[in-house]
Amino acid sequence: MPLYTAQPLKIYNSLSGEKESFNPIHEGNVGMYVCGPTVYSNVHLGNVRTFMSFDVIFRYFLHLDYKVRYVRNITDVGHIVDDVDEGEDKIAKKARLEQLEPMEIVQRYTVDFHNILRSFNFLPPSIEPTATGHIIEQIEIIKKIIDTGIGYEANGSVYFDVVKYNETNNYGILSGRNIEDMLANTRDLDGQSDKRNPQDFALWKKAEPEHIMRWPSPWSDGFPGWHLECTAMSTKYLGNHFDIHGGGMDLKFPHHECEIAQNEACTGQSPVNYWMHANMLTLNGKKMAKSTGNNILPGEILSGDNNILSKAFSASVTRFFMLQAHYRSILDFSDDAIVAAEKGYKRLMEAVDALPAISAGTTSSIDIAAWKQLCYDAMNDDFNTPILIAQLFEAVRYINLLKDGKETISAEDLNTFTTAINAFVFDVLGLANDKAADGNTDKLEGTVNMLIAMRNQARADKNFALSDQIRDQLIGLGIQLKDGKEGTSFSI
Repeated sequence: MPLYTAQPLKIYNSLSGEKESFNPIHEGNVGMYVCGPTVYSNVHLGNVRTFMSFDVIFRYFLHLDYKVRYVRNITDVGHIVDDVDEGEDKIAKKARLEQLEPMEIVQRYTVDFHNILRSFNFLPPSIEPTATGHIIEQIEIIKKIIDTGIGYEANGSVYFDVVKYNETNNYGILSGRNIEDMLANTRDLDGQSDKRNPQDFALWKKAEPEHIMRWPSPWSDGFPGWHLECTAMSTKYLGNHFDIHGGGMDLKFPHHECEIAQNEACTGQSPVNYWMHANMLTLNGKKMAKSTGNNILPGEILSGDNNILSKAFSASVTRFFMLQAHYRSILDFSDDAIVAAEKGYKRLMEAVDALPAISAGTTSSIDIAAWKQLCYDAMNDDFNTPILIAQLFEAVRYINLLKDGKETISAEDLNTFTTAINAFVFDVLGLANDKAADGNTDKLEGTVNMLIAMRNQARADKNFALSDQIRDQLIGLGIQLKDGKEGTSFSI
């Protein structure tokens, strides 16, 4: 019997604003779509937190014996600067500034994204589609929306008529916004004259002559709207109606609101049963921003190469820190907070390491079954990782009492206890045991030195692309290279 039958799960649904019992469309199967990164810069720590939240959710569904199709996209075109319909595409802008092809930008930062997530022990999604790989599907959806009368063409661009849609539907159902208030508080900006209403959003944008990224369509050579990409990719791989759609809280409006409108206009039904949103990460009590200097990249935490933290911290410690807060809560990152998290992480791993040395008796003085169910209760309550961690520290207390001979445990309970702890710590939370990894230091050093030698040879051969690739991938794994007169050294 699958585990999910004994562990009913509740999920906070942003659409209803309440926790709801999870009932998948197809029993034993979960379809989950999460908005992935726009690959025009290095992945930032707030992104890592969002994707980590859904990594744990993915892991827990797998632990409960669900068959999961987890789709997380790569946005590699069509995301306009400042998230509006006018202006320059973020990737095209970065390509222009760095004098590179847009797909060089895409490749560089997609590699960075994968390297960083791999270093934090993320499971890969089932499918990772790209926006540029689904232009045909997006064009077909636009045609359907035009056929309903809700989409309209203007000077080679196609827009979604929000006011007309709202006559029979509710634009604002997810964000709680009222369209009359939105229209009243929106002034008609220059450059929006093609739109019937200021709130209308682009389904297809005609490319200006200088715009590099463009595709032919029935309306113009251009590129798709940002909102349309996720509608095309989610429905292609999960169907017109699927279980879960997730992303950061900042995507609720307008991105996810527009996705709902597109789906309903195209298919006549609501696309998703459960909308999930992860909250933001702040730094020293303030919003992270490159412009103010209040910012730190994941690789800088791992390498210690920053002016914010007192030292480097491992990916496991950083992951443990993030999971100490519920995914829907704002989390503040600071040196004091991650130092405290490191102490807690080490306590937990010391207890895990001590488990094999505990001897079983004939009876148990600890109710292991009750403790185990409390761990499940935490995760079944909207994936409450801080409560799960609290229960794991209760297990640490048990382990110390058992080591000191102050409590007893039967062989059967010890096996249950060990299996459950390992499942929740490593399989569900996705932590790794840094202490166990320390035993491989010599092997790691030899491997890194071999890669340094390969990089040096690539530089000697003027193969700077390979040289930079080796350096960037090592940084993604938390390994910082330092070139000096004595040669190249590294730090972790």
